[in-house]
Amino acid sequence: MEEQEQKVLNLIKDKDYAPMKAKEIAMIMHVPKSEYNELLRILGKLEMELKIQKNRKNQYRPVDAVYYDGIYRKNQKGFGFVKIEDQEDEIYIAKENSKNALNGDRVLVEIIEEKNKLKKAEGKVVKILKHEKDTIVGRFENNKSFGFVVPDDKNFGTDIFISKKNFGKARNNHKVLVKIIKYPEKGKKAEGKIIEVLGNVNEAGVDMLSLIKEHNLPSTFPEPVVEEAKKCGNKIDERDIIGRRDLRGDIIFTIDGEDAKDLDDAVKVTKLENGNYKLDVHIADVSYYVKPNSLLDQEALLRGTSIYMLGRVIPMLPRELSNGICSLNAGEDRFTLSCSMEINPKGEVISSDVYKAVINVTERMTYTNVQKILDYVNTSRQEPSSNTDEEIINRYRPYISEFKLMEELAHILKNKRLEQGYLNLDIPESKIELDIDGRVTNIKKYETTFANEIIEQFMLTANETIAEKFFWLDAPFIYRVHEKPDYEKVQELNKFLFNFGLKIKANKDNIYPKEFAKILEEVQGKEEEKVVSNLVLRTLKVARYEAENQGHFGIASKYYCHFTSPIRRYPDLFIHRIISKYLEENYDVGEKFVEEYKKQAEERAKQSSERENIATKVERESEDIKKAEYMESRIGEEYEGIISSVTSFGIFVELENTVEGLIRFDDLGDEYFIYDEERKRLIGEHTKTTYKIGDKIKIRVKDASKLLRTVDFEKV
Repeated sequence: MEEQEQKVLNLIKDKDYAPMKAKEIAMIMHVPKSEYNELLRILGKLEMELKIQKNRKNQYRPVDAVYYDGIYRKNQKGFGFVKIEDQEDEIYIAKENSKNALNGDRVLVEIIEEKNKLKKAEGKVVKILKHEKDTIVGRFENNKSFGFVVPDDKNFGTDIFISKKNFGKARNNHKVLVKIIKYPEKGKKAEGKIIEVLGNVNEAGVDMLSLIKEHNLPSTFPEPVVEEAKKCGNKIDERDIIGRRDLRGDIIFTIDGEDAKDLDDAVKVTKLENGNYKLDVHIADVSYYVKPNSLLDQEALLRGTSIYMLGRVIPMLPRELSNGICSLNAGEDRFTLSCSMEINPKGEVISSDVYKAVINVTERMTYTNVQKILDYVNTSRQEPSSNTDEEIINRYRPYISEFKLMEELAHILKNKRLEQGYLNLDIPESKIELDIDGRVTNIKKYETTFANEIIEQFMLTANETIAEKFFWLDAPFIYRVHEKPDYEKVQELNKFLFNFGLKIKANKDNIYPKEFAKILEEVQGKEEEKVVSNLVLRTLKVARYEAENQGHFGIASKYYCHFTSPIRRYPDLFIHRIISKYLEENYDVGEKFVEEYKKQAEERAKQSSERENIATKVERESEDIKKAEYMESRIGEEYEGIISSVTSFGIFVELENTVEGLIRFDDLGDEYFIYDEERKRLIGEHTKTTYKIGDKIKIRVKDASKLLRTVDFEKV
């Protein structure tokens, strides 16, 4: 379809073209009568996008001005930015030039001022091509004869007016889903109709339900999809073992968190006679059950990834697969797609083998228990520190040497990565504990141990090995791409790092992960480690999926893909299909397959990146809601924190428990503060008191709002 649009556009933009009517264009392009309506549709679309226009004689001609098609991101203050596909810089849109566009709308923009060294390009919205949302989640305010819905999305841009006939069953302070029946124009607010009441704002579970509705997430599976999943059964078919390696006698472990239910990777390490290590990574063979274009496949592609909200999961696959026949549950026969690697003592993979297998996991291990075993071994076999630990040691005593060998290999692999410039970012995740009703009882740092690192290193190695192997086969594939950061961003980072006496050496042509790694090594174990890690993370580009390999800056790797989590990520499932085809055809794959799947890889990579972005946003917002809820009951309490960001309107402070809040200028004391943009710090006008990133500061919780998802502090 896009090809036909481009042909029509090329004709109209040709230097020898004279304005023509639709029928004349059809004659020139030899469009059959049966396809004439399609030509009219294409002309209409190009006209709507301001790529062509009609004169008074209904003849089509090219548009002289240049317009850009992009997504509008609105700020609460009224201005916004437009992101153009394949362009790094956004276009600034002043409030008066927004044409009432709403957050997320697809718009056409005309540049009114080109960018320079000091500021972004400025533009104006000339047309709204498509409103992103036709439904909105918000809080209903009843004013008797009419009402308003205040959107949860604070950047949406307008409250929504509700006439009394459109209240439905909504009551004051209800969270509701609103259908927009009129978009804002000429100073008037949007108008809507309440189509669903989610519950009172303070009712348990309504906060997460609101997020699901706000982002239009598919929270339940259609019945036909569930039925298709049930047909896969809960036991493997012995007849399908033919052609697979039978490894059911091997000692194999899964190692995951206590709460994990979808177990898609299992591992084994063996020491070879030549002094090398053999690492076996067994991944659930999901592609055996989820066939191309099946209902399960279509639903998985639609979702793109599992979303882990607090207290609930929106899985990519129905639980009959994700927790059942695909999950590598201990003591159950399971099909896998496996990768065995021979690794020398330097951490180099010197040979690898990819194959289909059937395994039976020996033990379902947790990070906590594996770490307890390693701590016991590494303290010269002293007594276990508690009765519980003694029970764990005794239970897993036959496998102690297995875990010790895993630890040994993981250290080798990690050290090799660090030498290459692997960015060992110390950014602790939040562990948010909920009660049975989904209310927050505690927030703290999620503690990781070297047991987590073991699985991390093994999965990284398998992902790299698979990516490199299929890159050289020139196979259709989806890679995990992480490009080097922009030089301008590195310069900005150096302004922050100046406060710590640090600097990343780089120029426009040479930006190496090793330079970033040196900085991270320099601050390791110091108070500023977390802050510097966060600054580095903000400088890096966002990783995405691509059909072309471009390497991964963050892990300093030339080849990288996602192969190890097909239960919860679509790209992994997709490349499993390709790998299976190559194995079945003994690597002699026909051109037709390659051509078809290369095109699919591009489409699937784009879709997966988009779904991943939504999942990341939802997961982050669910945390913000719960952190604000937790701090609502702690207003007035005092804490010590670290300044994590300095802005022109105040400073952000992060507490030990990972909660972040804003201290506005008014809450820093009586003094007027000057914002030093160059060094990203605040300086007191009279006392010269300075606030910069990494400084410790004592704060009091001034305010918190679960509805606004904000936490405000004041300086003690």
